[in-house]
Amino acid sequence: MTTAIGRTGALPLLPPATLATLTTAVLAGAAADLTWEFWARAVTPLLVGGPLQPAALVQSVFGFQSLFWGEVIHAVVGVLFYPLGYLFIARPAARILTPFLPWWMVGIGFGLGLWVFALYVMAHLFAGLPPFLNFLPIAWASCAGHALFGLVTAAVVRWREAKA
Repeated sequence: MTTAIGRTGALPLLPPATLATLTTAVLAGAAADLTWEFWARAVTPLLVGGPLQPAALVQSVFGFQSLFWGEVIHAVVGVLFYPLGYLFIARPAARILTPFLPWWMVGIGFGLGLWVFALYVMAHLFAGLPPFLNFLPIAWASCAGHALFGLVTAAVVRWREAKA
């Protein structure tokens, strides 16, 4: 199996495709998504006067009328797909390209990458909104929320792997 470059006791580059890995992804995603939701709905309104509403962005991108389905899609992506992206794409890429970075910086970097994806690719390229919402305060609140999401994802993965 391919291993991370430049590490003593090198770890496998990719996690095994097992139920334990899926469980790790879902636990990391659930913890990260709960953190995101608290940030988006409780903290952000205190900072910028209103909550972050990713479900509304999902509505815009896919043309949904129902906010419920926007919430469902955002939750599934956050709980399952983004943590799998961390495990199988972001962390292996960091192990190859920046093996000197600590786990928490990789996690924050992953979250910042999600922010770019959300506010440039989805909001701008797909929904037609200004890039990064013109860097208004809500965009920066979103940036912090995504960084927290990435950090929590990485922390739970690290915790689960330490237990194994």
